[in-house]
Amino acid sequence: YNLLELISFLSFFFFFYRPAIFLCFHFFLSSWWTEVQMGPPDPILGVTEAFKRDTNSKKMNLGVGAYRDDNGKPYVLSCVRKAEALIASKMLDKEYLPIGGLGDFNKACAELALGPDSEVLKSKRSITVQTISGTGSLRIGANFLSRFHTVARDVYLPKPSWGNHTPIFRDAGMQLKAYRYYDPATCGFDFTGALDDVSKIPEHSVIMLHACAHNPTGVDPRPEQWKELSAVIKKRKLLVFFDMAYQGFASGDIDRDAWAVRYFLEQGHSVLLSQSFAKNMGLYGERVGGFTVVCADAEEAKRVESQLKILIRPIYSNPPMNGARIASTILSTPELRSTWLEEVKGMADRIIKMREMLVTNLKKEGSTHNWQHVIDQIGMFCFTGLKPEQVERLTKEFSVYMTKDGRISVAGVTSGNVGYLAHAIHQVTK
Repeated sequence: YNLLELISFLSFFFFFYRPAIFLCFHFFLSSWWTEVQMGPPDPILGVTEAFKRDTNSKKMNLGVGAYRDDNGKPYVLSCVRKAEALIASKMLDKEYLPIGGLGDFNKACAELALGPDSEVLKSKRSITVQTISGTGSLRIGANFLSRFHTVARDVYLPKPSWGNHTPIFRDAGMQLKAYRYYDPATCGFDFTGALDDVSKIPEHSVIMLHACAHNPTGVDPRPEQWKELSAVIKKRKLLVFFDMAYQGFASGDIDRDAWAVRYFLEQGHSVLLSQSFAKNMGLYGERVGGFTVVCADAEEAKRVESQLKILIRPIYSNPPMNGARIASTILSTPELRSTWLEEVKGMADRIIKMREMLVTNLKKEGSTHNWQHVIDQIGMFCFTGLKPEQVERLTKEFSVYMTKDGRISVAGVTSGNVGYLAHAIHQVTK
């Protein structure tokens, strides 16, 4: 009888309290994050992981965007080593930097981009803050636009653009649009398409421009094309956002690589500028960058600076000092600056040489395709024109790794493997 009563009681309890019981079991047996879905892998990091698993002794990783010497090894500039020794000898403290970063670095960063004789700098109508490399610079810029450029929410990117541009601006609340840039038929600049699209962009929108060594295509406008673009952009009253991640690293000439930025300023454009010292000083992991806003006058620059500090404070409070000290020391010490200019030109020249050697070896292989675009493009990256199925064959048959769009990092090509790469490309394209 007692057993029947117990069963009856339990049945009654479960019937009326099963939602609460279910919730209790759910709480103890599951996680807060059961609704979090698996995100897609990063396309470039995925290439690297596949490369690491490959046992082929001839394997090549042409996906990673970092400079390698002619032995395929990471390269630390001698001027960086000397700057580090000089900094260490001063026995400096490790106190926090100001919110806007190291003042000497900010000054040197702006002068490098705009030129020491820049009217903008002389009139003090710009503000530069130190950022966490180029990515951090772009994100601070995107946040600044989201908060203060309320007249228009659209940011127009070249098609294609660096993959991280889209999430940076999207996550800051901006709307992403595109204008024609790369022409797959010629593997070059679609100047006509770009002009046509830019001429139709709504007034006051933001347009993103790569100052040099366009990533991912390696295709840059010529000076006369820059001038025409400038005129159209000015007519449309667009706000210009330059991304300059490769000054000096593209052509080997810091002034040539900054030409477009300086020309636009001469023409009276309002400009935002992101800079990175990852490539041109090899300071990848030091995360050294700068963000500059060119203003109407010195008073406006002070107001903008105050708001940039307010934006930075809740994100990372203040930037890291070591990389900024290195870059600042190199730029402000004549001997080290001279060494740096030689070394950055050496890196650029090696990449240019690898482009030429690749085309020469393709011709030796008997390829009848026109590979001139490989030489005409500039900077670390090259859009080869290879199709996804050809890229797949290169990976499966020759252990040559790159992104599916056929982009290669020319820095991963050496005098020792360029012949193998040419042979592999010829086999999948003949």
